Amino acid sequence: MAKNLVIVESPAKAKTIGKFLGRNYTVKASVGHVRDLPKSKLGVDIENNFEPYYINIRGKGPVINELKKEAKKAEKVFLATDPDREGEAISWHLAHILKLEESCDCRIEFNEITKEAIKKAIKNPREIDEKVVDAQQARRVLDRLLGYKISPLLWQKIRKGLSAGRVQSVATKIICDREREINEFEPEEYWTIDLLSEIEKKQVEFKFYGKSDKKIDLKNKEEVDAILNDISNKDLTIENIEIKERRKSAPRAFTTSALQQEAANKLGFSTKKTMIVAQQLYEGIEIKGQGTVGLISYIRTDSSRISDEALGKGKDYILENLGQNYYKGFENKNKKGKKVQDAHEAIRPTGIDRTPEIIKESLSNEQYKLYNLIWTRFISSLMKDAVYESYNVKAKIGDYIFKTTGHKLKFDGYLKIYTFSNKEDKLIPKIEEGMKVKVDNINPKQHFTQPPARYTEASLVKILEELGIGRPSTYAPTIGTILAREYVEKKGNSLCLTELGLLVNEIMEENFQKFIDLDFTADMENKLDLVEEGDIPWKDVVKEVYKPLEEAIEIAQEKIEKITIEQETDEICEKCGSNMVVKYGRFGKFLACKNYPDCKTTKPLLNKAGVKCPKCKEGEIIIRKSKKGRIFYGCDKYPECDFISWNKPTGEICEKCGEYLVHKETKKEKKIVCSNKECDYEKKSKIS
Repeated sequence: MAKNLVIVESPAKAKTIGKFLGRNYTVKASVGHVRDLPKSKLGVDIENNFEPYYINIRGKGPVINELKKEAKKAEKVFLATDPDREGEAISWHLAHILKLEESCDCRIEFNEITKEAIKKAIKNPREIDEKVVDAQQARRVLDRLLGYKISPLLWQKIRKGLSAGRVQSVATKIICDREREINEFEPEEYWTIDLLSEIEKKQVEFKFYGKSDKKIDLKNKEEVDAILNDISNKDLTIENIEIKERRKSAPRAFTTSALQQEAANKLGFSTKKTMIVAQQLYEGIEIKGQGTVGLISYIRTDSSRISDEALGKGKDYILENLGQNYYKGFENKNKKGKKVQDAHEAIRPTGIDRTPEIIKESLSNEQYKLYNLIWTRFISSLMKDAVYESYNVKAKIGDYIFKTTGHKLKFDGYLKIYTFSNKEDKLIPKIEEGMKVKVDNINPKQHFTQPPARYTEASLVKILEELGIGRPSTYAPTIGTILAREYVEKKGNSLCLTELGLLVNEIMEENFQKFIDLDFTADMENKLDLVEEGDIPWKDVVKEVYKPLEEAIEIAQEKIEKITIEQETDEICEKCGSNMVVKYGRFGKFLACKNYPDCKTTKPLLNKAGVKCPKCKEGEIIIRKSKKGRIFYGCDKYPECDFISWNKPTGEICEKCGEYLVHKETKKEKKIVCSNKECDYEKKSKIS
């Protein structure tokens, strides 16, 4: 019989750790939280100083009974949940359920799931940190009060299923503010003048800078025409060539937000997908010839610190495989130059010798891509700068100044490993001061300033981190929530505000401005940190928020009128002939007759593509989503017509083979091509 019981959150983690410990250990999973506030009611005793009322989570009975049974048999219980606030709270709840003594050394912590890390943790158990638990309780109670007090108001005034929250409402506001900026943006005209010259059979582009060493912004065609008149049929004179050495330092090892941003930008992963795959890599993968092993360190961290042991192994790898001239080293300092004191490390590989290529066969394609990103980022963070030779060339026609630049990579440094960064040269031919250069082509061009871009998942994570809103563990769930609530929708990579999101945000701004204020939300995060450090009691933080919330709820209840969201469509009711409107139900949007309740006709809402089915010629093409969320196109007459296509039909026929044409989009361009793979027809007019 095993003498010791180790409890972790996930079965995958339990399986990995179970292989590291001997027969004296039983490893079981709690499968996440075991106790929480009840879903059916507030669960916070406001009259009794905000005392939370915890219950065992419904459906967790068998898990809890098994853990109790194993704990009774064991001489020692180790609580090995994640090394963060949420993990500490799960251990605290487990200790309560298993009736462990408050002062017992039952909590163990590790930053990576490797044999060495687990055995070291077992030898160094500690008490549960009540201050960390208090910080989690403060967050949980605050979120419950804000959510359960404001959300029902949204249900009453708009529709059921909506929600408000301490972080999700701020994220929605940030997206809404950007939409306002875009709508209020007034484009301004500006011009550029480019001169093209051929030097040593290489085309060089000189850009207009100004006149008499003064930079000039060209505002209109009249200004441009005056300059063109002065420079026409004249040669450029190379006045000055400045050559500088420029260095580009390696980025630091990944924090959670940096990983989410880089995976989105370089791999096209959503924040949710990044965290799912990272969790798999952290909890353990069966590696051929090595068994199950956790491949990366803990994935929820805002630290870029690296342990001395990992630094040493990284150094050895670089010296042995790349050479002394590539090793730079790393100092654990934060941006202000102070020594980092945080407990967590950056996200890094647990074994440097497990290179991406060596273990590629044991990984799925997505796992390999993310592991490769993490492994190369860590190694590159210890490597020397990339060194460029940059050229700044100043040329003149009369008093008018034109400039061109170029750069050449002299030493690749960290770019030798981290190929996700651009290292292409921009070479210019040999140019000397005083040299006369013939102008082959003058290209004046009109431009208009562009509004700010809509947020992507990556840029939203970045702004949330910069503003101090949320924590590494909350970025992905927050984005998931505002998408699920339909406050925003994804169009391509952009997060676009919906009519519903705008409406909910207006209600929040007009009635609960304090609680979606960026500074207020960031200040709450700071106060949770102070609770964790033991500087303030957690209930004081809750009390400070609740009084103004209670007052705002009371006013809003009377002030906000019932709002009906009904978007009229061109769809006609088959029974009474009235237009149908879009309504929201338990399972999402649907069409209902405008004359409800006199006419109760309803039908599913189909997202039409605006073209007839190229197969049956009768049905309409509708936009659907696969189980994995990928968009495809099908006929609304299904199953009578089984037409299906990954690309959107145009409604046109191929001139060459008679098959239907489709829109095809790549990262670089959009075009119209034939759906027949054996036909190479491409419509000449490109679509923007």
